[in-house]
Amino acid sequence: MRFKISTFTVQFVTNMSIAKKEYKRITTKSLVDMKSRGEKISMLTAYDYTMAKIVDSAGIDVILVGDSASNVMAGHETTLPITLNEMIYHASSVVRGIERSLIVVDLPFGTYQSDPKEALRSAIRIMKESGGHAVKLEGGKEVKESVKRILKAGIPVMGHLGLTPQSIYKFGTYTVRAKEEEEAEQLKKDALMLEKAGCFAIVLEKVPAKLAEEVAKSLHVPIIGIGAGGGVDGQVLVTHDMLGMTHEFNPRFLRRYLDLYSEMTHAFQDYINDVKSGDFPNDKEQY
Repeated sequence: MRFKISTFTVQFVTNMSIAKKEYKRITTKSLVDMKSRGEKISMLTAYDYTMAKIVDSAGIDVILVGDSASNVMAGHETTLPITLNEMIYHASSVVRGIERSLIVVDLPFGTYQSDPKEALRSAIRIMKESGGHAVKLEGGKEVKESVKRILKAGIPVMGHLGLTPQSIYKFGTYTVRAKEEEEAEQLKKDALMLEKAGCFAIVLEKVPAKLAEEVAKSLHVPIIGIGAGGGVDGQVLVTHDMLGMTHEFNPRFLRRYLDLYSEMTHAFQDYINDVKSGDFPNDKEQY
């Protein structure tokens, strides 16, 4: 017997093969479920209400209120200057704009590294005053006690290994991390430690793709990459970078989906010209 396969049938089968579960709200458990099903996790940054609302409505899984706000919002050279109060301000603005995404907030430099008690106080302030859903901090064995203390209080923690921007003056460069065997082995140990401690996910930044894939395959928690290849469980980019709002930053891992720097510049110039010429406002644009 012969069967005729319609275009609709082919399209239906294709859609089924890439179908993903629809979540009303993304939680830390949602991310673990995504990894178990082989569904990639999407993650972007946001620092204000308007951007968060757009990113959330597009269907992003995780919004990171990153300390990168220090760079793209405040114009600092590094992430170090941003304060806890400023992070809470940005995070609370983002929380008011979302309905679905999981909101992860960076603990800024100096709020968790040296004192686990201070780390807990900082994390509690973020959760209570911003309404965020989880915190992220950088480092491995050196922040183990801070991670454990925060988790013990019931606050979800996302880890961050590889290139850790808050340690830029220690490393002295933004180059790829863990290329040498010794550092690669330590990264794997730190990743396992973070999983055992209870972190729900780990960001790997600017590490060799093969190493990142090995870590992702060896752990149960999701591994989110930035400059860590495609063998991990998800990807994160700074929204201002991927939209092309910034143009000085051009790492290999960055894909620009728009060139908003140019488009916005042209829009501003058109507005200026219309105002100067008297074309704006026209008869339909006034009362």
